[in-house]
Amino acid sequence: MTLRREIMGEVTTLNASPEPLIHVLWHNRILASPYLFRKIYPKREVVVLTSASKDGVTLAAAVKVFKVGAVHGSSSRRGAAAIVALRRATRAGKDLVFTPDGPRGPRYQLQPGVVKIAQTTGLAIVPLHIEYLSCWTLKTWDRFRVPKPFSKVRVTLGEPIKIPRDLDDAGFEKERQNLEQVLHKEVRDAL
Repeated sequence: MTLRREIMGEVTTLNASPEPLIHVLWHNRILASPYLFRKIYPKREVVVLTSASKDGVTLAAAVKVFKVGAVHGSSSRRGAAAIVALRRATRAGKDLVFTPDGPRGPRYQLQPGVVKIAQTTGLAIVPLHIEYLSCWTLKTWDRFRVPKPFSKVRVTLGEPIKIPRDLDDAGFEKERQNLEQVLHKEVRDAL
């Protein structure tokens, strides 16, 4: 709550989008994201994908405070059920949020799930970068960031990206790599 915010990007245009959006950000930047989503998108409903673990349940309870919903699942546990729940959420008009390198990494490597959801739903992906100008970096797999009180946080909303529905394997991989590169552009620490 003490963070000073700087928001960059087309907030007004994104807020006015009649269809749901898919936001992606790196796992190590998520701590303040529920709070920031409420500030950026006060009227949009949001659902995050969390792991099907105790940590995921804890995260779901934490984001609920900010009126953010959660779907539990990952590529290794409850994946099919998560996809069904995510599609149901978008049909209800809710935005989705993914950390495409979580919950176990490798850090800053985009897993294909978010591209597949965007491809099958036809929804636009909005690359999201959160930079804490003063933070602690934890010794975890993702070098998790914890903003220091009263520090500045810079949020950059990228241009929406549409994934074509008819892609062969090579085209899909190219889209995945392109999105990964877009997310890398805003990362200032070593990849």
